[in-house]
Amino acid sequence: MQTLQLVALVGIFVLMALLMFLRKLPALLALPLMAVLIALVGGIGLPDVLEHVIGAGAVKLHVAYTVALFGSMLSVILQKTRVVESFVKKGAELSGDNPWLIAVSMLAIIALLFTTVTGLGAIIMVATIVLPILSSVGISGLATVGIFLFGLSIGGTLNATNWAVYVSVLGLELEQVRPFALLMFAVSTTAALVYITWQLHRDGQDLNLRRIIVTSSVLLLVAAGLAVGYSYGLPDATRQQIDALAGQVGTALKWAAAAGMLALALLVSVRAVLRKNAPAGTTEVHWSAYFAPLVPLLLILLFGVNFIAAFVLGLLYAFASTYRRGSLNVLTQAVLEGGAVVMPAVVLMFGIGMLLVAIMGPGTPLPNYPNGWPVLGLLRPLLQFVLPHYGWSYLLIFTLAAPLALYRGPLNVWGMGYGLAAVFLASGFNPLAIMGLLMAVGPIQSISDPTNTQNVWLANEMRVDVQKVLWNTLPYTWVLAFAGLLLAALMFM
Repeated sequence: MQTLQLVALVGIFVLMALLMFLRKLPALLALPLMAVLIALVGGIGLPDVLEHVIGAGAVKLHVAYTVALFGSMLSVILQKTRVVESFVKKGAELSGDNPWLIAVSMLAIIALLFTTVTGLGAIIMVATIVLPILSSVGISGLATVGIFLFGLSIGGTLNATNWAVYVSVLGLELEQVRPFALLMFAVSTTAALVYITWQLHRDGQDLNLRRIIVTSSVLLLVAAGLAVGYSYGLPDATRQQIDALAGQVGTALKWAAAAGMLALALLVSVRAVLRKNAPAGTTEVHWSAYFAPLVPLLLILLFGVNFIAAFVLGLLYAFASTYRRGSLNVLTQAVLEGGAVVMPAVVLMFGIGMLLVAIMGPGTPLPNYPNGWPVLGLLRPLLQFVLPHYGWSYLLIFTLAAPLALYRGPLNVWGMGYGLAAVFLASGFNPLAIMGLLMAVGPIQSISDPTNTQNVWLANEMRVDVQKVLWNTLPYTWVLAFAGLLLAALMFM
């Protein structure tokens, strides 16, 4: 009986993956359907399916989707107040006419914006400014699309909304997610610089290699400094030694940063009062507003502020720094539209939560199941046999499997990825290693996947085949996945 149940569970998983791969069933429907079927086949009674899998599962990731809602509100207000548009144009003006420098500047601006900004509407708005700038200096359409997608992916690596999902799904702490995310940021930046340099060379651009090496070195040192500065993914003894060494210096720097942010906030508030009679149609963006995308990230990184509180403060900062007559209406619209923009992701999180509960149980013992949650008991022996137990096998298996993040495959975090994470968790697999796996293969999905709406739109806009974008970027993203898995293997296995 148990063997038949196990075969049926695997069959359901494979069937749903195929339906999503063939685009016959969207993930929004496939995940909750799979959760219900897995629970029923695994021996869970219908009342418990309704009560725990559907009822409790739908709100299991409440923190993650609440963060997503507030993050989307901030994204919308930055678009409506033209902060995003102005920021991109200022960056282009400062970059001069050097194609490589312009490409790197646009990459940095896109990455910075999308640490906070979200949604296809935001992508289209930013792209309508960035794409002509890149094309005007002779960068090919294919390379232009690739540069934009690399910027999106790098920004997503530092997007606190994504961190909140890892915290909720895998039961991790921010201090566990942050170090690896920052290391992936450094590795992704390196891959993006290599991509830009090689693509411009292929486009026939005259490159100043000495300048490129110097500039790249500075950028990589900054990226590595951020990664190392916050990368506390070290043994506790090492961390204690670092903390002891930093001592008063670290505390002083933190308070200095806090004082700087408070001073800037005060400046913004004073400016808001002085500009209270500015016409509603004024389009000028004050320089202080350019810090708005960074406020939530800095509050979380530097001061450990709660995710939701950080985005609320970011929203208030954006409101104050762009204040003029009619701003209250803009804030209200941003709150309402922000919820609508992010709703597909929220609904997807409902399904992810249901699937987590269907596989792992509600987290508290139930009298109906004295031997534990039946689905978990069925899956654990199989997964303990299949999953890698050594760093080298982890690296080898998941590097070869990394392209399964494409086409809504089982490693696609917005498809079957979090469902697979739940299955891995059920086996007792290290949640940090699961996080490392999903984050490492993430760039393959976010940059190369031709089923992404943004990939299709960008390719159409630049008149290139979306499949060419896949083959153009896949060598870089696959190597990037290997580097991320290597880091994960060294840190977590």
